[in-house]
Amino acid sequence: MIRGVIVMNDQGKPRLIKFYEFQPPEKQQELVRSIYRILCSRAENVSNFVNADSLFGPNVWLVYKTFATLYFVFIFDKSENELAMMDLMQVFVETLNNCFREIHMILDEIILGGQVLETSSEEVVNAVDAISRLEKNVNSMIPSIPGWQR
Repeated sequence: MIRGVIVMNDQGKPRLIKFYEFQPPEKQQELVRSIYRILCSRAENVSNFVNADSLFGPNVWLVYKTFATLYFVFIFDKSENELAMMDLMQVFVETLNNCFREIHMILDEIILGGQVLETSSEEVVNAVDAISRLEKNVNSMIPSIPGWQR
């Protein structure tokens, strides 16, 4: 199962935090800081996989990749394949490159409840476009509903 996804800049400031198991906000911030410290201390020539037992319990791993000034981090347990997680991260990044609108919506089209839903960047972009069109249609109809005020 995927436990979480974090996107943070190269100074450790989170841009996206999504945990698929409840974590209180204070614990989330603590985990982000701990992960940032781990990633910053790693040499560039080492594996992108990190054992995260000390942070999340037994058999939990992080896979990370740096794109521009952002760290993309996927947290997952032993039921997931490490290379598949790296590929999934690549799909997420490619999709963001194609349509950087709703980062949460994009992530929700790829992962739901810690389970992988879609691995095709093209399909994710199509789904996000369809949702955006639907929202636009609904918003255009709202003024015509009697008694509705924005």
